[in-house]
Amino acid sequence: MKAYIFPGQGAQFTGMGKDLYDHSTVARELFEKANEILGFRITDILFEGTADELKETKVTQPAVFLHSVILAKTLENFAPEMVAGHSLGEFSALVANGALSFEDALRLVSKRALAMQKACEITPSTMAAVLGLDDKTVAAVCATIDGIVVPANYNCPGQLVISGEFSAVERACEAMKLAGAKRAILLPVGGAFHSPMMEPAREELAAAIEATRFLKPICPVYQNVTATAVLNPAEIKKNLILQLTAPVKWTQLVQQMIQDGATSFTEVGPGKVLVGLVNKIDKEVETISA
Repeated sequence: MKAYIFPGQGAQFTGMGKDLYDHSTVARELFEKANEILGFRITDILFEGTADELKETKVTQPAVFLHSVILAKTLENFAPEMVAGHSLGEFSALVANGALSFEDALRLVSKRALAMQKACEITPSTMAAVLGLDDKTVAAVCATIDGIVVPANYNCPGQLVISGEFSAVERACEAMKLAGAKRAILLPVGGAFHSPMMEPAREELAAAIEATRFLKPICPVYQNVTATAVLNPAEIKKNLILQLTAPVKWTQLVQQMIQDGATSFTEVGPGKVLVGLVNKIDKEVETISA
C-alpha cells in the first residue's frame, strides 16, 4: 500500500514552490488563492524572502502547508491509500485525503500559527532534542524535573524532542546527559509546542476546528495523537484539537502504518526529514521524496 507523509514546521527554505508556480497553472492558481485568503503575498516571501522572514510564525506554517498540498495536487498518479503528517503536516494530509478543503485548511493553519505565537509569548518556553536514550527513560527523567517538561515528539528510536518551560527544559537536558544521552540540545524554536504550554492556543483553535466542515476521507489518516488509522470526521477533529498539547507519536504511527500494510512512504513537501525518520524506524520499507 502507498503511504503519503507530509512534513511540519522547520522544513521550509527560500525558493520553495517557485518551480511549481512557474510551470503549473494549477499551482499558480492555488498560490494566488492563498495570497488572497491570507491577506498578504506569501508567494513573495516563499520565492524571494530571507530565512528570517520565512521563520515568522504567520509565514512558516502556511508556507510549509502550501508547498506540500500544492505539490500533492500537481503529482501524477497521486492516489494515497493512507496518509499522515508530522504536527502541522497533519493538515496537509487531511487535504490530501479529502477530509478538508484547501481553503478551509489554509484558514485553520493560519489561525493555528497565530494562536501558537500568542501562547509562546505568555511564558518563556522552548524545546530540546534528546539523542541516544529510549522513550521510557526520557519520560522518566522528565517526570523528575520541577516545572513543566514533557516528551513532545517521538521522532524515531533514540531521537526524542522534549518541550516545556525554559528553565525546566534546561534542567532536563542536564539530567538526560547524566542518564546517558549522547546529546541533549536546546532547539531554536519560539516556544514549547506539543506541551501543556500550548493550552491557550488549543482552546482558540478548538472553536475554529469545530466550526469547520470535515468530510469523510478517501483513505485513513494516521493521527499524531493516537498513532492509529482514523476515518471518522468527528474523531479526526477531536484528535486535531488535542494535537497542540499532546506529543507527536511519529515512531508509533509509522510502525502502525507498516503493520497495516504500508509498503512505500512518499514524503510530499519541502525537505527529506520524514523519509530519514522512516528509514531509522524500519530499514526495509521503501521511501521516496516527491
